[in-house]
Amino acid sequence: MDYLGIGVLIIGIAFAIIAIFLVRTLNNLASVLKGVDRTVDELPSQLDTVMNETTDILKNSNNALADVNEKLRALSPLFYIVGDVGESSRKLTSSLVDVTYALKKNTSEGEEKVGEQGWNGLYGAMALSYYLVQKRKALKDNLPEQTNGAGQ
Repeated sequence: MDYLGIGVLIIGIAFAIIAIFLVRTLNNLASVLKGVDRTVDELPSQLDTVMNETTDILKNSNNALADVNEKLRALSPLFYIVGDVGESSRKLTSSLVDVTYALKKNTSEGEEKVGEQGWNGLYGAMALSYYLVQKRKALKDNLPEQTNGAGQ
């Protein structure tokens, strides 16, 4: 064998070794690509499952939100009514406090007049009761005007 034959033999052996390494590498790459292929094949069914579950969750969330909104709409007038009743009762109570204070003041004024004039007995009691009845009647006449304005 001459040098040319030995060189070709060495080059052939080198190509054989490189081919063996390339075959192993390509086999490994082929198995990785088969795994990727299987994963890609399963991906649409997995995505369909995930999308269906997500759609169900969104539908349930929308239904729950619609239910909550409906119940809030049903309760809103009740809250407004309770607020209006509270405001009206506060105004009525303050009006009654004013009336009570005025009656108390008028009663004490009447007692002072009875004490100042020295009226005793039945005549004094009748005068005091007449005075109280007149004051009460005057307050009752003024009271509906105040409550009509307070209810609005």
